[in-house]
Amino acid sequence: MAERLRLSWEERPLVIIMGLAIVFRLLAAIFAKGWGMFDDHFIVIESAQSWVDGTDYNAWLPGSPGNAGPTGHNWFYPGIHFLLFSFLKWFGLVDPQWKMFIVRLLHAGFSLFTVYFGYRIAETLGGKRSARLAGLLLAVMWFMPWMSVRNLVEMTCVPLVVLGYWMMLREKAALQVFLSFFLAGIFFGLAFNIRPQTVFFPFGIVALLLFGLEWKKLFALTLGTVIPVLIIQGLIDAVIWDYPFAEIIGYIRVCVTERNDYISLPWYNYFLTIFALLIPPVSFFLFFGFVRLWKRYLVFFIPVLLFFLFHSYFPNKQERFILPMIPVLILVGSVGWSEFVATSGFWSRRPGLLKGGWLFFWILNTLALLLFTFTYSKKARVESMTYLSRYQNIHELAVFDAEYCPEQQPKFYLGQWPHIGSDDVGGSNPDTLLSRYSRDKTENQPRFILFTGEADLNTLIAKATKQYPGLVYETTIEPGFVDWLVHRLNPINKNRRVIIYRNTEFFPKQVN
Repeated sequence: MAERLRLSWEERPLVIIMGLAIVFRLLAAIFAKGWGMFDDHFIVIESAQSWVDGTDYNAWLPGSPGNAGPTGHNWFYPGIHFLLFSFLKWFGLVDPQWKMFIVRLLHAGFSLFTVYFGYRIAETLGGKRSARLAGLLLAVMWFMPWMSVRNLVEMTCVPLVVLGYWMMLREKAALQVFLSFFLAGIFFGLAFNIRPQTVFFPFGIVALLLFGLEWKKLFALTLGTVIPVLIIQGLIDAVIWDYPFAEIIGYIRVCVTERNDYISLPWYNYFLTIFALLIPPVSFFLFFGFVRLWKRYLVFFIPVLLFFLFHSYFPNKQERFILPMIPVLILVGSVGWSEFVATSGFWSRRPGLLKGGWLFFWILNTLALLLFTFTYSKKARVESMTYLSRYQNIHELAVFDAEYCPEQQPKFYLGQWPHIGSDDVGGSNPDTLLSRYSRDKTENQPRFILFTGEADLNTLIAKATKQYPGLVYETTIEPGFVDWLVHRLNPINKNRRVIIYRNTEFFPKQVN
């Protein structure tokens, strides 16, 4: 069996790589429920479903209460989910968990383009040995399956970037050069419409073509990039806002004016992110391999360098921002490292050291891969809303947090769009919220109260039950293991249990 696997790996590596990629992405689609970061749920899923249900969760649309103009969020990616959810509703599928399984499955399938064409690019650049390494890393790098099924624009744009590069590198006759670069531009333009920062990829390539006076390729790539941007960013905004590019202008304005309002980290932060994300010592191998080939593959190096420098300079630094360049770093780094090892006297004399480094990497990567592929992220919040969805006509919910830091609740899983009283009424102090409710009319009282946090939680529950004598304990939803662990390691990640109390004035009996 071992000999058969070895021969298959030598003769048909792409079949094995794609098989591994499919298996782990399918497992992630089934088991990796929930969401990863704020944006991949509340910016994409909540917005799209609210439009289907005839509301506007984020108040993005003109005329919605609270909307003061373009918010800087383009319509393309949420709009695709709006069309998908509309189709599923027409088809009769309304269960949120099943809808999200379909979403994860579609993203998993789309991410396979990264693996397949990443392998083909590495094979074109450095042969089968380099392609085997690049393809395997793209298939089963610990974060890839879990990230691939998320609604993160930073990951969803990656297959389009890889496809853009493949269109430029594939074997072609002279008459097909224009078409190849035009199609490459189309993919880069689509990637821009999902994640604007990917503009550094076509921009860097255009700069190289301009410097090399390759006018035919330059015109084709530019035309291809501009067309989807004009249609998606220009035409759609012109219909909605009466002038083109309203959202991208708003996005740039927000990035400039609010650049210091989020996580500001030092300029070298993304070096640390890359070296940790790709797991030492392999992360150093890949980085060395990528830099080693910079002159030979400027078409990769310059765009990645521009992308990296911009994000290193920009104050707001979140780990996910760097994701679009990681697959490019992996596939070119694999080529550079494979070539270096094949000719290195140092490593030829120390095969045990090299094998030990890779063994250390694969042990850690496999453990993390198995852990995250089966991780149900934000489980407590998702399951709380899923639990409450059995009750109809919930007009008001309240979240009381003992640490004055209530978490935003995913109404998508509730299937209703009630007002949720938390820190949107004069601060996150639960006493302030109780005081507001005491002055409101009866119909504005919370039907359920969700208690979170740990410090003085019993005192907080006692205050609420004093104001609402009919408040009774309903259930407790515990976080998943990874959520619990991440919260313990860094309490800034508010992944905590949710204790639900029911207001019997509105729901006298528990619904099972």
